Amino acid sequence: MKDPQLKSVFNEYSRQRSHFAAELQGQAQSLGESEPEASSSAAGALHRAWMNLKSVVTSGDDHAILAECERGEDSAVEEYKKAIENGLSMPVREVVSQQYVEIKRAHDHIKNLRDTTKKS
Repeated sequence: MKDPQLKSVFNEYSRQRSHFAAELQGQAQSLGESEPEASSSAAGALHRAWMNLKSVVTSGDDHAILAECERGEDSAVEEYKKAIENGLSMPVREVVSQQYVEIKRAHDHIKNLRDTTKKS
């Protein structure tokens, strides 16, 4: 990655997502899920996203990195939409809805950065 400001943005979003995951795990545990982080769909999605990003990051192409991040953000936005439409109970729905707003904001920011970064 060539742009140090991008590293800062990614670090910020990484901390945000870690906080979101912990918050959602807490909600799941309060509903009786003993190991929410072990969900096969969540673990699989995270692994695929990591492998895709890892291959792009090694190229050092900021535009490609941002494009891959945007794909991940597209997926996150869709998963949050599905969760909201799935009839969650009120405390969980409120948390997911608040996180969705932030996820959508991050998506739009990454998309804007990608659009303003020239391809190498």
